[in-house]
Amino acid sequence: MKKLLFFLLVMVNALSAGAQDLSLYKKEWLVDGKDTLPYRILLPENYNSNKKYPVIFFLHGAGERGNDNEKQLIHGSKLFLRDSIRKNYPAIVIFPQCSESSFWSSVSFKYDSVSKKRSFQFSPTADPTTAMALLLKLTDKVVKEFPVKMDQVYVMGLSMGGMGSFEMVNRRPGLFAAAMPICGGGSPETAAVLAKTSWWVFHGAKDDVVLPVYSDIMVDALKKVNASVRYTVYPDANHNSWDAAFAEPELLHWLFANKKKEK
Repeated sequence: MKKLLFFLLVMVNALSAGAQDLSLYKKEWLVDGKDTLPYRILLPENYNSNKKYPVIFFLHGAGERGNDNEKQLIHGSKLFLRDSIRKNYPAIVIFPQCSESSFWSSVSFKYDSVSKKRSFQFSPTADPTTAMALLLKLTDKVVKEFPVKMDQVYVMGLSMGGMGSFEMVNRRPGLFAAAMPICGGGSPETAAVLAKTSWWVFHGAKDDVVLPVYSDIMVDALKKVNASVRYTVYPDANHNSWDAAFAEPELLHWLFANKKKEK
C-alpha cells in the first residue's frame, strides 16, 4: 500500500510539474476587428527588457487548430522548457493558434479515395488566409514591442505549420534568419525570395499524410537558387517526423548559429 501511495504521489507531482511548466507560456490574444489570434509567449529566464533576445515563432499543425489557446502547445513547447535550452538558448518563443476555419498557408488539397493520398496546390500570389494575416500582424507587433535581436528572428513549424513556415518567410522576405519546416511543403516559385533565409527541412520517408515529395520539391528549388539548405529525411518515420526532428542534437545550435548579415 505504501508503495502504491508513493507511486501515485510521484505521478501527481509529475503531472503538476508538467502543467506548471506549460503555464510559463503566458496566454495572450491579438484582436483585429472581428478576428482573434490566440497565442502563447515564453520569455527567457531572468528576462531583462533592456537586453535583446532572439525570437522563435512556432506554427502548429492542423490537428491543433482551435481557440482554446492550449492545443498549440501539444507539440514542441516542452523543448523550449528544458533547463539546458533555457540556459544556453535564451529566446522569446511564440506559439500562435490558427482557428479551425482557417489555415496558415494559402493551399488547397484533394484526397484520392483510391490511392488514399492527399495532393496539395499552393497559391503564393493569393491573399493571405485570415490566420496568416493575423500572424503577420503578430510578427510585426512582437518585433516592435519586445527587445528582439533583428538578426535572429526564426520560424519553425510542423505539417500545416511547416507549410506556414515557407509562406511566412515568403510574405516577410529578409526578416527571418533561419526556418525549420517539418513535414510541410510550399511553392517552388518562391525559392528566390526564400533564398534570403537559411533552411533545415525535415520529413519522414513513410509520411502518408503530407508526402515527402513536397519537401523534396522545395529543397530542390532552394538548391537551384543557391540557398543555404539542409535536408533530413527519416527513413522509418511517418507523419510524426517532428519527434525525430526535436531529438536532433544540433537542432537549436544550428538555428541560433544563423544570423542575418548586417546591411
